[in-house]
Amino acid sequence: MRTFYQFLITYRGKLKADDYSRLADWAFFDSSFPKYSKDYHEISNYLEWNSPFANALMTFDELWDIYQNKTI
Repeated sequence: MRTFYQFLITYRGKLKADDYSRLADWAFFDSSFPKYSKDYHEISNYLEWNSPFANALMTFDELWDIYQNKTI
């Protein structure tokens, strides 16, 4: 099973940025992002303390659901 970060970066680099791509681009450039984690709470806690934009946690929750469905 791939990590959430590996899943997330598939959303990088959209010409017309949306919240998914904004979160992916931010995580790519954040050297402290938990890139090897598969744990919801670890990533969620990190985002609570280092949120890159106002609705990043809501965006993360949406992406986490997609991630979980694709890795089942």
